[in-house]
Order: sequence, then C-alpha cells, then structure tokens
Amino acid sequence: MSTDRSTLFVTGGAGFIGSAVIRHLLETTDVSIVNIDKLTYASSLDSIPQAGPQSARYGLARTDICDGEALRGLFARYRPQGVIHLAAESHVDRSIDGPQEFIRTNITGTFTLLQEALRHWRALTPQERASFRLLHVSTDEVFGSLGAHGAFTERSPYAPNSPYSASKAASDHLVRAWCETYELPCLISNCSNNYGPYQFPEKLIPHMIIKALAGETLPVYGDGRQVRDWLHVEDHARALYTILRHGRIGETYNVGGRNERTNLDVVEQVCRLLDRLQPSNQGEHRRLISFVADRPGHDRRYAIDAAKLERDLGWRAQENFDSGLDKTVRWYLANRAWWQSILTSGYDAERRGLGLARTEPAEK
Repeated sequence: MSTDRSTLFVTGGAGFIGSAVIRHLLETTDVSIVNIDKLTYASSLDSIPQAGPQSARYGLARTDICDGEALRGLFARYRPQGVIHLAAESHVDRSIDGPQEFIRTNITGTFTLLQEALRHWRALTPQERASFRLLHVSTDEVFGSLGAHGAFTERSPYAPNSPYSASKAASDHLVRAWCETYELPCLISNCSNNYGPYQFPEKLIPHMIIKALAGETLPVYGDGRQVRDWLHVEDHARALYTILRHGRIGETYNVGGRNERTNLDVVEQVCRLLDRLQPSNQGEHRRLISFVADRPGHDRRYAIDAAKLERDLGWRAQENFDSGLDKTVRWYLANRAWWQSILTSGYDAERRGLGLARTEPAEK
C-alpha cells in the first residue's frame, strides 16, 4: 500500500462494524487504511471486497492488539494520523460462558493500544500531534438496563450487567484516563445495536434469517420483550468517521438509530420479509418461532439519545428500521456464499450464555 497519503489504523477491521468502516473509507475518502486484526472466528476478509491485494490504499496487519511490540512496529512503520479502535470480543452469550478472553482483549488489549499510541503521539512533531486522534468505539450496554421510558445520554451512569459490558466499560474508563492524565487526544462513542450486511451469523438478525431459510426453529430468549434501539451499520460507519474528524477531544458521542423494537418484533418482521421475498411451501415463517430460556442478567431495554451527535456534528441516520431491515434481508438472500462459507468452516451455532461459566486456570 502507498504511504504517500494520510493513514488511519482500524483495529478489528475484519469484523462486522470494522469492515463497514473500511468499506466507507475506501469508497468516500482518499486515506490509506491499515487493518489491524487478529482474525478470530468472527472475522472475514471477504467482508471488504474493495481491499484486494493490489489496493494502494489498504494494508492488513494480522496482529493481536495485546502484542505491544507488534503494535509499536506498526506505528513506527506507518505513522498514522488517527486510530479507530474497534477490536473487541463482543458477543454477550460468549462472555457469560468464557469471560477471560473478553478481559484480555477488551481491557488488556485497549491498555496496550493506548500505551503504544501514546508512545507514537509523543514522538510526533507539534503539528502532527495537533491533528492526531484516537476514537474508541464502545456500546450502549455499558449503561445497563433502562426502565420503560427515557434514553441513555452521554451523561448516563455506567452500570454494566454482563462480562462483555463490564469489559467495555473498563476500556472506556481507560481511554478517558489516558486522555485526561497523559493528554492523548481521544474520543469515545457508544452505539446501539448494529445490523446490516456482513454481520456474523451468531447475532440476532442474521441468525434468524439463516435458521428460517433452513426451516429450523427460531429461538427467542425469554418472552422476547427486551427492547433495543437498532442502528444500520453503514450509518454507524459514517458516524464514526464524522466523530474522528470533527469531534471534540475528550468528548463522548452516543450513536443510535432511533429505532426501538422488541426482540420479538424484530424476529416477526424478519419472518414477514422472508414470507414476501423467499416464501416457504410449509407456511409462514413465524410458525418457527419458539421461546427458550432467557440469558442470565438479560438487560430489559436500551435506547440511545443521539441528539448531541446530531446537533454538534450534523450526523443523521439515513436508514430507518423498515428500510434497513429490508435491505439486510435482501443482502443475506443474495449473498448466501458469504455466510454459507462460515457455516461450513466449523462455526458452532450451539446455544451459549446459560450461566455455566468456565472456571479458567490462572495464567502462569
């Protein structure tokens, strides 16, 4: 890749949101991108079709963010002007069964990245330091569970209820501390539930699409009345680049789609779309819905107030949930090869998150 233009690091760029960010950057900007990704089970380089081996603006570094020496070499080689930090373990059910990897990646990994970014930033010229930014991408789950009314704002207290959200809350606090204590120019974003193309099959919407197409039971946790605010991933990618470029150092920005739905509503809407786009000769897809045991500590409601981002930086979501979900279902129907390759590569779709956490041995 060329190093003649400004360079951004995107950690976790082969994941769902990270790949959307890279696609957005390649399509709408002239920056060079280094994708720093460990390439875990949820990563797919096929999610970035524009980033072929001949791309002059894209490079892949298969690197664990917990590896400080490797990160140091990347900073020295590419001298990035910014970092969008998305690398994280993010599946709540997996965090309940195996929290250690979430602590390692989300907390230790973020600490290591901050240390190496600080080392890099301190070595820059005054002009380069003034333009450098690190954006840490987090989740609304750090705020815990809402009641029937209201929405999370940037001033909402932290109250995480799962190992995943606790690890993300910890990483948020580290970023804030490095900004305040060491003056590393950082920003934080907290987003609502993302959906859209290239989402890994274990997440709710692709999971339901794929199981419905196979005629399998559609498992809905508890009574299905948990409420989430849904944000199309391409709207999120636009928001992140907007925050990186125009956000104020030290500030937090909430990113949401203003699309609250219960989980059951989402599943039923997926079924209606499949009835229209891919009808089954066995009847309506909603016949497959089945209610299963809820996950422990399942937050009842999330909702994001994105007014600060809309007011201060001029961002607006372009998709509402109806238009975005229609596009998403059509994408999964048209791109079966992408998700079928995941299913045939050994992906284990068994139920997780029943509270049977492994007691993992301490590292020697």
